Amino acid sequence: MSIPFQDYYEILGVDRKASDKEIKSAYRKLARKWHPDLHSGKDKEKAEEKIKQINEAYEVLSDKEKREKYDRLGANWRAGEDFHPPPDMGDFHFYTGTDTTGSGFSDFFEAIFGGGFGRKARASRRRGAVRGQDVECELELTLEEAYRGGEKSLQVSSKEVCHACAGAGFEGRSFCPRCGGTGVTPSMKNLAVKIPAGVTDGSKIRLKGQGGEGFDGGERGDLYFKVRILPHKTYKILGSDLEVEITLRPEQAVLGDRVTVPTLDGPVLMKVPAGTRAGRRLRLKGKGLPYRGGRSDQYVLIKIDIPEHITAEEERLYKQLAASKKGV
Repeated sequence: MSIPFQDYYEILGVDRKASDKEIKSAYRKLARKWHPDLHSGKDKEKAEEKIKQINEAYEVLSDKEKREKYDRLGANWRAGEDFHPPPDMGDFHFYTGTDTTGSGFSDFFEAIFGGGFGRKARASRRRGAVRGQDVECELELTLEEAYRGGEKSLQVSSKEVCHACAGAGFEGRSFCPRCGGTGVTPSMKNLAVKIPAGVTDGSKIRLKGQGGEGFDGGERGDLYFKVRILPHKTYKILGSDLEVEITLRPEQAVLGDRVTVPTLDGPVLMKVPAGTRAGRRLRLKGKGLPYRGGRSDQYVLIKIDIPEHITAEEERLYKQLAASKKGV
């Protein structure tokens, strides 16, 4: 009995040397593209047939033993050609006759592997508990939240293993109607996240057991929040140092003064040396962000303001100063 050969690699659009990860990725993309619920009319019928081929190809190529057996047929067969069992394949069991198992696989599949390779076979391949995947998402904090720490209530979207298909993505040869063939279902959960005081931009906060759900009783993965500190209207963040701008009047810059400067701990008085020029950076030691068990520094960038409006007395004094400079 001759039957059309099916090139499972061609069906999934992968190379014969494709890794398990590449095969799974290709399957997921095609499964979403050809989901029958995304089509209607004749296109839906075409999608249903396409899905059968995709699921069958994945059933074989995702299973190490089946893939090895299939690969031993050789790469010389072409899709659609009549397939006859090669004479040197003595350890193969070529089945004939109609499918009485209800698996719905093609004659080609049944000829090589026989029946009974549906959802139950896929489930039986899982050996022992499998830990869930770790998940990472971004956590936006204000500078004050990062500095002081505390607790923040968040609503996080996650994906849970589809309990209808046990994460397989399909039932028999059909897509799982609950998860649409992805093997996971979306969910939302509320979490109270404890933020350590002094957390820095780019650091991670770990929540044990709040990641992806495990298979076959495996423990859940962990959830990691990657901290991103939002831009601040007052402070510029330079690593663990801070920088703030203050504006001086000309006489303050020339004669020196004591001015109020904002810090994360509250306003402080800072001495401005006489003769301070615009662009100079003055340092407030230990007023930056926590760093290696201590505190970094805060820098104060000096700007000098030229008043737009002055009194008659101020104008007289400026003219007197200008005249004295000419006489030097």
